Amino acid sequence: MKDFDKVIWRDALTFVDFFATWCGPCQMMHPVIDKFAEQMKGRVDVYKIDIDDREMIEIIRRYNIMSVPTLMFFRRGEVLWRESGRTSYERLVAVLDEIEKREKTPQS
Repeated sequence: MKDFDKVIWRDALTFVDFFATWCGPCQMMHPVIDKFAEQMKGRVDVYKIDIDDREMIEIIRRYNIMSVPTLMFFRRGEVLWRESGRTSYERLVAVLDEIEKREKTPQS
């Protein structure tokens, strides 16, 4: 994922799963993330980033990824939501729904 900044600075809503191959909870999250990516196709773009990938070290530091899994939603470079640890598919869908609702509400 060499173009991380280009991806998160787009208008498209982007979800990123920061994980590690050695992390048990991360491995348990993979099916949840895969289902989310498949079911929400067209609403959000989903990416997975291995924190042990040396090419991603600057990104890991920039976002202060201290535990995995860390899950984040971005749009136009802004972090819209962040959570660490395991979560459910239903929770991810609810967060996506809330972000979409919040962004459609006129800002005063």
